[in-house]
Amino acid sequence: MKAFIGLGSNLGEREVQIRLALDDLARLPATHLLRASSLYDSEPVGEVDQPNFLNAVAEIDTELTARQLLWNLLLIERRLGRVRHQKWGPRTIDLDLLLYGSMVVDEPDLQVPHPELVRRSFVLVPLVELDPLLVHPVTGETLLNHLSRLKARPPVKRGTRLWN
Repeated sequence: MKAFIGLGSNLGEREVQIRLALDDLARLPATHLLRASSLYDSEPVGEVDQPNFLNAVAEIDTELTARQLLWNLLLIERRLGRVRHQKWGPRTIDLDLLLYGSMVVDEPDLQVPHPELVRRSFVLVPLVELDPLLVHPVTGETLLNHLSRLKARPPVKRGTRLWN
């Protein structure tokens, strides 16, 4: 199954954290890291009194179920020092399951597609970089259409490339 993972960091060496998380994604069982977007710098959302985030999106092909994948993402976060103190607070690493094929899952601890996906330019911009024709499984619209209607506030600034 093709899946897209959002990566973000705003504590410590942000780019190093994202690269370490990508390495861990590539080592997941029955999973192949296909590619990753460029890095994007963005201001925080929600709790705004914190450092800027560095964000990216990874595309993987996996035989893991959505729940198994989520469990592995949480393990990677813990391994890389993520401590959950406050919602939308600062973090060494944040891994979000954004899309899992065209599956729709709505359970208390697992929602796919990610419920904030179409409201977050720092996720839509790197997703559209990877696949401009990707269709949101609930709305039936391309993510490019969603991005075109979204006011990029806070602004998202493209940084270095992660992948060649």
